[in-house]
This record gives sequence, structure tokens and C-alpha cells, in this order.
Amino acid sequence: MTARAFLTWADLTGRPRPSCDRTFVYGADPYQKVDLWLPAGDGPHPAVVMVHGGCWESAIADRTLMDWLADDLRRAGIAVWNIDYRGVDRPGGGYPGTFEDAGAAADLLAIHATAFRLDTRRIVAVGHSAGGHLALWLAARARLPADSPLRRPDPLKIAHVVSLGGLPDLEATAASPDNGCGTEVIARLADFSRPAPFADISIPHLLPLGVPHDLVNGREDRIVPYRLATDYLATATAAGDRVALHTIPATGHVELVAPESAAWATAKTLIGAALAPRFAGGA
Repeated sequence: MTARAFLTWADLTGRPRPSCDRTFVYGADPYQKVDLWLPAGDGPHPAVVMVHGGCWESAIADRTLMDWLADDLRRAGIAVWNIDYRGVDRPGGGYPGTFEDAGAAADLLAIHATAFRLDTRRIVAVGHSAGGHLALWLAARARLPADSPLRRPDPLKIAHVVSLGGLPDLEATAASPDNGCGTEVIARLADFSRPAPFADISIPHLLPLGVPHDLVNGREDRIVPYRLATDYLATATAAGDRVALHTIPATGHVELVAPESAAWATAKTLIGAALAPRFAGGA
């Protein structure tokens, strides 16, 4: 029997690329930008904050990796706030810069919401791989320790998270040499010189989030081992959060961000359900 061929990054990025409607700049670094994908019509538009992955490294991926998903949601009547941030390989990235960027980029949505008719009453965060971790972290900012330099008085409120092959538990990732990002990147992300390097950035330390979240994982994902999803599910459920794991068979890592895939069909349905009743048409 011939082994199933999974999508490669070239399969995704080699196709025609759609264009966003507007780009916003929130800093001097080339990666401190946000793309807005705005549906037709007057709105108010239901809104998704989208976070790309790439092992927290800008050289591996940037926000444009999510262009095809953003375009698909835009066509379905959902606005997408597709954020970028400095990875650990950029000057100022790592701790705290990567997290400061993710927070600043997300919070910028509230500043522009009125001008672009974005509905901020119920925002869904969607993240892939390392971006799944950051999407959950954005939802957890109200629970950051009081002494964390990452705390902000009024962070953008996230109502629901959909994590696509995410890496929410940084300690588990650092202890898993079979994860596709490797283990060294976690040291660059967390700053192990701090007394408690995971306390304000690894999601299990911030549970319960009080924000429902869905995990969409490919059963044959070779970048994010499946056990990382099941282990996090058990931890978050035990902490009292409402979490569901949606396992997609015969699916790897790239399929999670391919708009024609079964994984994205599942995620898109979850996004539409999470936006209801703000988005009466579903997704």
C-alpha cells in the first residue's frame, strides 16, 4: 500500500495568493504589522484575530502564511485581523518582545473597530501551531500574574479560541524532542534567567482561562505530536475550562491551514458557532 502524501508548505504557498484590504503598522520592525481582511457590506462585521505559527521564528513563517484562510473567512462574511510579531530570531523578540507584540497587535483592533465596523462584542482568536499558543495566551492576558511585565490594564477581550495544531504547554514542548520546532527555541522564547520563566507565558500556568476553546489536531501531525493535544486537554479540563479536542484523521500539519481541507472545514464550523449569535449566518 502506498503511504498517503500529506500537504507540504510548497503545496500551500505555491498557489495564487489573495490580498488583504488594509495593513496597519504598530512598530518600527518589519514584522510589527497587522493585515485586515474586510468582508463586503456595511457591517458590523464579526471578527477573528488570526495568529500564524512558525515555531515563534520570523524566518520560518509570517502572517502571510494565513492569507488563504483569511480570504476564506472574508468570503464568508467574517473580518480577519491577521497579526504579525517579532519572533525569537528578531531584534527585541523572545521574552518579553514577542508577547508584547502579540498583545499590541491584538489591542490595535479595538482602536480601529469603529472605523471599519468590526464587532468587538464577541471576538474569536484562531492560531496555528506556535500561533495556537499565542492565541490562547491572548485570551489569558487577564489572568497574568500581577508582577508580570506583560500585564496591561484593558487587553482585548477574546470570547473563544480555536487552536489549530497548537503548542499551548511550553514546558511539555521543551521536554519533547520529537516536536518539529525543537526544544532550544523554548529557551529563547521564555528567558530561563527569570525565576519563573513559564509563569506568565505557558498556558497551563494560567488555567482556568474562563474562555472556551477548541483544539483541532491532525492525527498524523509530525510537527506537533498528538499526545501534546490530549495531555493539554486533560490538564485544561481538570482546571475547569470548557475545552474540546477535534481529531482529524489522515491529516498532517499543513492541512490545518489549507482552506480546502477537512481540518479547516471543522475549524470554520467551530468559528461560526463561536461567533453566534453575533454572526447569525454561521460560517
